[in-house]
Amino acid sequence: MSVTRPLAKLSRRNQRAEQVIVFSVASNRFAIAVDAVQEIRSTDSLAGAATELFQTSLKKVRHKIERNGRTYYVVHSGLHFGLPVTRPTLVLVLRKSRACALVDRIEEMLEIASVRPLPHAFSGEERRWYRGLALIGESVVPVVQPSGFLTPEEISLLDSRMRAAQAEEAAAEGSPTT
Repeated sequence: MSVTRPLAKLSRRNQRAEQVIVFSVASNRFAIAVDAVQEIRSTDSLAGAATELFQTSLKKVRHKIERNGRTYYVVHSGLHFGLPVTRPTLVLVLRKSRACALVDRIEEMLEIASVRPLPHAFSGEERRWYRGLALIGESVVPVVQPSGFLTPEEISLLDSRMRAAQAEEAAAEGSPTT
């Protein structure tokens, strides 16, 4: 495990070291707090567990999985971040969210000295996506806000579409065939 330190020295009182997972999506690096991730799985291991969703308004979510009696919506990180579409190989199951994030690969796990606030240049959706920025090696990397993958409104929309689909399915099973 490597340790990174910011170029400018901070007082000990202001430093708050944090364990992060550095992952990539379409050759872009991101970090997420280790304690925000419940588990990391290969996409192959979800092949039989994922159910395709047929809603069309939220293109970044195409599947759901059931884990321990809870429904998780699988977010394609490339579509979420507006990056080129890739073929993700891993799924990050998030701890305090109903989202899972498809990512291309895990680069490393390490400790960062601090997460810096987002500059004012970040003024759109990315303010919801990122907690801040971290200096990792000689690169500045966005630190992902786990709740930014799906808003409460998006989860509500997905839940209502899922209930409607289940009701349609139940009605179709109960209707006589001609």
